Amino acid sequence: MKYDVYAIGNAVVDYVTETSNKFLEEHEIEKSVMTLVDEDRQMSVLADIDSGVTKKEGGGSAANTIVAASMLGGKCFYSCKVANDGDGHFFLKELADIGIDTNLNKKELEPGITGKVLIMVTPDSERTMNTFLGISSEFGVKELDFEALSNSRYLFIEGYLVASDTGRKAMKEAKKYAEENNIKVSLTFSDPSMVKYFRDEMEEVVGASVDLLFCNEEEALLFTKTDNLADARKELKKIAKKFVITQGKNGSLIYDGDTFINIEPYEVSAVDSNGAGDMFSGAFLYAITNNHTFASAGKLASKASSVVVSKYGPRLTFSKLQEIKKEVFKTS
Repeated sequence: MKYDVYAIGNAVVDYVTETSNKFLEEHEIEKSVMTLVDEDRQMSVLADIDSGVTKKEGGGSAANTIVAASMLGGKCFYSCKVANDGDGHFFLKELADIGIDTNLNKKELEPGITGKVLIMVTPDSERTMNTFLGISSEFGVKELDFEALSNSRYLFIEGYLVASDTGRKAMKEAKKYAEENNIKVSLTFSDPSMVKYFRDEMEEVVGASVDLLFCNEEEALLFTKTDNLADARKELKKIAKKFVITQGKNGSLIYDGDTFINIEPYEVSAVDSNGAGDMFSGAFLYAITNNHTFASAGKLASKASSVVVSKYGPRLTFSKLQEIKKEVFKTS
């Protein structure tokens, strides 16, 4: 296979800021979740933040995931949609510099506005996102590259796509093609809001099953309509052949198809939880597509996500990820 992971998702540029809980309350912003907003609302909130933008970088759940997998040594492809503007060219240059192929490599970009995410980090390290999808809201089947998908080990589907009709259709078409061509399907719920407000649509995408599901504890409870992890994991076994439930400071729970594996957390002083789940899934996918067990993959993913929350932003440098890989896998 040419690619370890073929991913689809919303391509956006992250604008990271530091705010207070009081600021969120005053602006009636729901904390710790992703909320879709229009551009005017996003710019209005940003203008009121005294600290301004502390960091700008390419983002999006699936993009962050495959950036991590690629920097660890995997070969990845990303299908997305950005506009012919400054942020769009910024986004694609980042992917190219990392070595990630995309459906936009040889196409002229369409006019429009590239999606942006205003990420507000509060003192408790929680991240709250206001997202203006821009042209990414038009992501659909025409952005899929079936040739690249046919040469991939895993399809990785970003849950945020469920919020749009075209995105949801692309999710289902990509999943159907993967299943018909013996390509494993992995899916992340991405955010509690996607399960809370689009549960029926998400259930429709999941269908009979997926090969590998990524979710956090809150998402697992919401999707299974349970109030405890023991019941949630029983229900998840009905729709996911294998799954990962991340639990923040309590580590993670992995089901490898036969047994449950508890992954211990790495102690860390968290300053920004943004990207922790994406980093976990990226490191995990890299490991299982490069001859590592689920237990080893869980350790690598746990370590990498613990490091990413100790800094601002959802990504780590190539050298840092290589250092983590050597430490966890005991390689020279």
